[in-house]
Amino acid sequence: MSARRISLGILVAGAACLAGRWLDAAEATRPNIVVVLADDLGYGDLHCYNPQRGKIPTPNLDRLASQGMRFTDAHSSSGVCSPSRYTLLTGRYHWRTRLQTGIVDVFGEPLIAPDRLTIASLARQRGYRTAAIGKWHLGWDWPIEPSQRPFIQGVSQPGKVEDAPLATAEHRAVWREVFSKPIGGGPTTRGFDHYFGTDVPNWPPYCFIEDDRTVGIPTQFLPSENFQHHLATLQGPAIEGWKLNEILPALADRAVAFIMESAKSTEPFFLYLPLTSPHTPLAVNEPWRGKSGLNTYADFVMETDAAVGRVLEAIDKSGAAERTLVVFTSDNGYAPYIGVADLEGKGHYPSGPLRGYKGDAWEGGHRVPFVVRWPGVVQSGSVCHQLVHHADLMATLAEILNVKLPDNAAEDSFSLLPLLRGEDRAVREHAVSCAVNGMPALRSGPWKLILGPGGGGFLRGHETQGVQLYNLAEDLGETNNLAAKEPGRVAAMQALMEELIGNGRSTPGAKQKNDVEVRRFPREPVRPHTPAKTGGVAKGSELFSAKAGEAK
Repeated sequence: MSARRISLGILVAGAACLAGRWLDAAEATRPNIVVVLADDLGYGDLHCYNPQRGKIPTPNLDRLASQGMRFTDAHSSSGVCSPSRYTLLTGRYHWRTRLQTGIVDVFGEPLIAPDRLTIASLARQRGYRTAAIGKWHLGWDWPIEPSQRPFIQGVSQPGKVEDAPLATAEHRAVWREVFSKPIGGGPTTRGFDHYFGTDVPNWPPYCFIEDDRTVGIPTQFLPSENFQHHLATLQGPAIEGWKLNEILPALADRAVAFIMESAKSTEPFFLYLPLTSPHTPLAVNEPWRGKSGLNTYADFVMETDAAVGRVLEAIDKSGAAERTLVVFTSDNGYAPYIGVADLEGKGHYPSGPLRGYKGDAWEGGHRVPFVVRWPGVVQSGSVCHQLVHHADLMATLAEILNVKLPDNAAEDSFSLLPLLRGEDRAVREHAVSCAVNGMPALRSGPWKLILGPGGGGFLRGHETQGVQLYNLAEDLGETNNLAAKEPGRVAAMQALMEELIGNGRSTPGAKQKNDVEVRRFPREPVRPHTPAKTGGVAKGSELFSAKAGEAK
């Protein structure tokens, strides 16, 4: 062989080796991504977040935290479901949309605009296989004509089990026509290649949805025994034999199958797993009934932990663990109307050291567990005390995937990558989280301004009048309102809130338009109220009713 051929062979081999290194580097920037979103799991429900006053064993989630980074100052965009999901998926505060208060209603329209970038569409642009498995609750373009609405929704559930509504032939004809059509505007139109789940587990339709079709056609109303003891909330169409306790295991089965299948592909995968638990319906399966020794909710937290354990085990068994980024969090705090007095009386405090619960602008409404595991990047057993927000997932993934975000996307998202790499510095100076009634809480460093009285959530009583100012570095439990003593700081933070609204963004970049005129707070006058008992649903509100309270 000539020297020239030998040199050429060395050159080709070297180029191939170099190309292999480039390929490895490229693949390293595209980790598999799994985002698990629990529903109504309180800050103090994970034992690793609440070791002194947390009585529910959560071994799988505690182990995940020990393998990654646990954030102690992470927040959802709202104290309730739909708005938090919008922000997590888009990197944009929900209050820039039409959803100024409450949640997306039953059979409601899509909240995410068709042209809005989501973390799923971002991943798909970079060659990911994407799937959403679980609870959507962000609206669909349901193929329901106005004349069909009375047969689809608005059916009340009688108080007596024996008085269950009966589906007529006309009901079944309408249901057959509606649910045999594709449903537009759902996850597969917002960046996901595949969807499987229940839109809202305690609302109709009581069936699974796969991609854009219901799995089966409802033929009956949900039997009345399913409306007892914090199970389903709203009556409506159901497929025959629908079992509420089978929802969570089915989601775990699908998630495991997606991971095992996707790990065999050369493409990276992105899985968004919005669990239906431990939100109502508290349909606990036999192995977990009574296991906590506390109450049904605590049993359901344990079953939720086990379901996440199955997903983590699948990642390990698939061989993908070393190249998979896992995020675990919750959409908001613990729902107080399902037995908070019972739990706290037995020594378990679902909000940990925080004031308030689901629905509140107080910390217990929106400070949530947030755990990230990423082998080779995130140090095992690390803890981060910096302020972070669900909105930050978008900018984080964009930086990981080397994507420059356009000005009209992720307007409120800051990258967490420096924190994940171990830097201890603020990545965001401020953040906004809202109560169910729309009242915002603005963080600026350790200071927190709530632009109105009380928590704005489901429980009433002990409200302050006017705005509230707390120094969370000294008063995490929000017991000492400093607004009267710090009028200058209150005014400066109110001006900051107005700036965040007016700019249409909180990140650097060109000004953007909000979808609607943003509702301002505080609202005047402050209406008188009648305190509700602990564990009850707020009464007399213009924003929600006792009927819908558990659905939020």
